Amino acid sequence: MAAERLDMRCVREVLRLHFLSKQSPRKIARSLGCGRTTVRQYLSRLKRSNLTTWEMVEKLNENDLEVSLGFKLISKLVLYDDKKIMPDWARVHEELGRHRKLTLALLWQEYLEKHPEGYQYTQYCEHYRRWAKKLSVVMRQNHKAGEKSFVDYCDGPSLVDLKTGELIPTQLFVGVLGASSYTFAESTLTQTLPDWLSSHVRMYEFFGGVTEITVPDNLKSGVNKPCFYEPELNESYRDLSQHYNTAIIPAHVRKPRHKAKVEVGCLVAQRWILMCLRNQIFHSLEDLNDAIKALLKKLNLRTMRHLKKSRFELFEELDRLVLKPLPATRYEFAAWEKARVNIDYHIEFDFHYYSVHYTHAHERVAVRATSSVVEIFLKGERIASHRRSYIKGKPTTLAQHMPEHHKTMLKWPPSRLISWGKNLGPSIGQLVEKILASRKHPEQSYRSTLGLLRLEKKYGKERLEKTCQRALELGAHSYRFVADTLKNNMDKTIVDKDKQLSFNPNESNTRGPEHYH
Repeated sequence: MAAERLDMRCVREVLRLHFLSKQSPRKIARSLGCGRTTVRQYLSRLKRSNLTTWEMVEKLNENDLEVSLGFKLISKLVLYDDKKIMPDWARVHEELGRHRKLTLALLWQEYLEKHPEGYQYTQYCEHYRRWAKKLSVVMRQNHKAGEKSFVDYCDGPSLVDLKTGELIPTQLFVGVLGASSYTFAESTLTQTLPDWLSSHVRMYEFFGGVTEITVPDNLKSGVNKPCFYEPELNESYRDLSQHYNTAIIPAHVRKPRHKAKVEVGCLVAQRWILMCLRNQIFHSLEDLNDAIKALLKKLNLRTMRHLKKSRFELFEELDRLVLKPLPATRYEFAAWEKARVNIDYHIEFDFHYYSVHYTHAHERVAVRATSSVVEIFLKGERIASHRRSYIKGKPTTLAQHMPEHHKTMLKWPPSRLISWGKNLGPSIGQLVEKILASRKHPEQSYRSTLGLLRLEKKYGKERLEKTCQRALELGAHSYRFVADTLKNNMDKTIVDKDKQLSFNPNESNTRGPEHYH
């Protein structure tokens, strides 16, 4: 914006409302009758300046305020003075990255103590900004040591199938530390959740620690619902962040500058790793990653042109000492699913059935499963834990989850129930066997069969035997069919109809076989 067209009174009022009234850009714009974009531009310039309080702003005249906010450039004749010693801007930049609370104001004071005739504060800041503009986009972001790591995928080299000669594409996972640009890379076959999380684990182990924040792209494996304000993370990804005590903050959608560090990291990895491998053929992922590991070491040892130091040197100076320590145990991949507790107080996961306490029937729960354990959570609280079973269609039931009468039933072996049924009648025993074989869970079968056998006390052996025979003929292998039939006296109706339909040759109005010869 041209200086002559700038209303510094409006700028000063925006800063006053920002500092003293803590107003949002929207409210400031409404109060002053100017555009929100203009207000945001002023506040953006304020953020890039070294003005941190209203008292500092209030002391400046309009000319100095314009210079401090970058509206007005200092004359080159004043800015560059051969008689004054220029600071070592690479060291200044490194110091700012190493110490989070360090400011240019303090560094300028230290510089002035050594060089009393040196540049004044405004010129000092302007020199640094001009120097920083010559760096890459990543360097200009001035990340703090140990604060952020950035992760993303790019296309990796293809493997060649030994049998068919088919090309198998791979994905190159790249992780970059914000302060030092120390880089990790490896190839995976897919971008699916297990590969995504496993690459994070190996990245943290390569760094030897964990950053406070991990910044991914809005990859579907990690982010269920991208959102500018509150992106929804995948449960397994959130699980990993809790295990390593790092905050997952995805970059904004369609904002590559928000993860410029890894964007450049991917570009560097493609240039110095993938291009070096372009003429080599790999048949296995292990061989490919061994080759990547060797080139990655060279990449991190290369001296960066502007900073005159390698990524590894910066990592040793900046990041290594301030990274959070790795947890005692390595993260194990865990899949999360939603489930509903069935009436039989079991949930289904991977075609196996796991019990919870019977009082949780019909509840919606979350299931967390590793390769060895299945955990069930209700409203964030774990209510059951089982050793994982891979036997499909079978139940895993804990006795403490069952009602007392179900525990009593389980003490009865199936052979005892079948024997009891056969003593009452052959059809009863056969139906008991059918019911026991038809249910997924033993407690369901025992309850049904015991109910069936107890019908004999109410309706007698004869009626129960005939009804069970009818159930077998119709394929209705359930307690409910037999109970309803007996309750409604339908077994007697069936017998009467059979008598009516039976053939009686003595009746005069009935034609015999000889009639049809």
